[in-house]
Amino acid sequence: MADMAVYNSASDLIDRNLAAGRGDKPAFIDRQRRITYAELQRETARAANFLQRLGLRREDRVALVLLDTVDFPVLFLGAIRAGIVPVPLNTLLTAEQYAYILADTRARVVFVSEPLLPALEQARGKLAGVEFIVVGATKETPYRKLSLVEESETFATAATHPDEPAFWLYSSGSTGMPKGTKHIHTSMMATAELFAQQTLGMREDDVIYSAAKLFFAYGLGNALSFPMSVGATAVLFDGRPTPDAIFDILRREQPTIFCSGPTSFAAILADAKCTREAGSRRLRLCTSAGEALPEHLGLAWKERFGCDIIDGVGSTEMLHIFLSNRPGDIRYGTAGRAVPGYELRLLDEQGREVADDEVGELFVQGPSAAEGYWNQREKSRGTFGGAWTRTGDKFVRDREGRYTYCGRADDMFKVSGVWVSPFEVESALISHPAILEAAVIPHADADGLLKPKAYIVLKTGAASGQSHDALDVALREHVKTTVGPWKYPRWIEVLDSLPKTATGKIQRFKLREMDAQNK
Repeated sequence: MADMAVYNSASDLIDRNLAAGRGDKPAFIDRQRRITYAELQRETARAANFLQRLGLRREDRVALVLLDTVDFPVLFLGAIRAGIVPVPLNTLLTAEQYAYILADTRARVVFVSEPLLPALEQARGKLAGVEFIVVGATKETPYRKLSLVEESETFATAATHPDEPAFWLYSSGSTGMPKGTKHIHTSMMATAELFAQQTLGMREDDVIYSAAKLFFAYGLGNALSFPMSVGATAVLFDGRPTPDAIFDILRREQPTIFCSGPTSFAAILADAKCTREAGSRRLRLCTSAGEALPEHLGLAWKERFGCDIIDGVGSTEMLHIFLSNRPGDIRYGTAGRAVPGYELRLLDEQGREVADDEVGELFVQGPSAAEGYWNQREKSRGTFGGAWTRTGDKFVRDREGRYTYCGRADDMFKVSGVWVSPFEVESALISHPAILEAAVIPHADADGLLKPKAYIVLKTGAASGQSHDALDVALREHVKTTVGPWKYPRWIEVLDSLPKTATGKIQRFKLREMDAQNK
């Protein structure tokens, strides 16, 4: 009988860099320390030994509720080295959500950063048999503190199979409780080779900072697998990525690549301190994902900082970006073309491929697709259809093969028999100088016919000296002239903030629920 194939993604990401002579090069930098590739190899071996001493065995799950510090890659990759499955969790969840997810994973051990303990402790009463290990503890705690100093620096890396689950990521839960998404060992390097290397042109001398955190699929690629795949350096930040914090990192660390999302880019551009001098002199490109990047934001960023934002589309299910613009081939307002190595289809409600310039639901095929959802058979069947993964997003493709985002499949609606994309109307609204953010949903008029309703967030001081009615009139006319007279919002409400997932995606279903309650 032939030997089974062996591939361990932690070994590929770490050990290969030492073989290439990069042992002394910084792999990660946080506010407290920096760790070289050689140190990372030793620390992940220690972490693997520590996990085994806790009684964890191959294929067991271990939950990580960690801030973005050097400890994250040490524990994440240390678990994978041992054949144990790390499950990074969103650090912004409620106690109820933590209780649900931790019970779902059946993890017996949770590594938690000390500042995040309060939310976890509230959930502990529902988690019989779960042990907390506090990372970065500075004071006394009733729980075990992480200490790897007594562990051996040598470890025989687990002979894992390429198709074996390496880690789980929980979806952002934009339409309900999050789903555990199982990714295999080869997925991280597949996304690194196809997107980071072949599309972005990431290289060894790059320094990458991602405002998106490591527990997100987007952030995990940006700041862990991508830089490690080429021997680059990643900057980690354990605080909130406010404009001030981002400016500080850009000035101090001088990254060459900055990764964020449309909401963050908009907040930075709206900040009074946003000047080219406030950024990194070495910045050569930026990436955006999470939601489609409006055209005016990309153009404003290019004018302000002299570098482009590479806007792309990815998902937790596909691990990272599979549809993207690329350096030298950017058309702002579109999502670009298929990333090399991925195939795309647009299908109508009957499963037939649509023609160019027609709206369809996007399906993707590629090497980084998840194995499926944990304990969610029906949802797995609805999303993963053989080689093809259903995204739930509506797009239109032009004759050049560029795709433009229209909205989530369940967010689209028809006005006078014509499909309306909430994103298109939202983009028109936020191109008005008074608007910071916007969300559009369908609302029935007195005759029961659906029309666009907008919820907006104003820029600070933007509406001073202007009445609400006058602003409404101005916004409606702006939308009519920008995207079409039938698409303008018939109702406009001002909010302090819009409901979003932790990844920054607008939760339009919550606005629909709020609208229904107010009828």
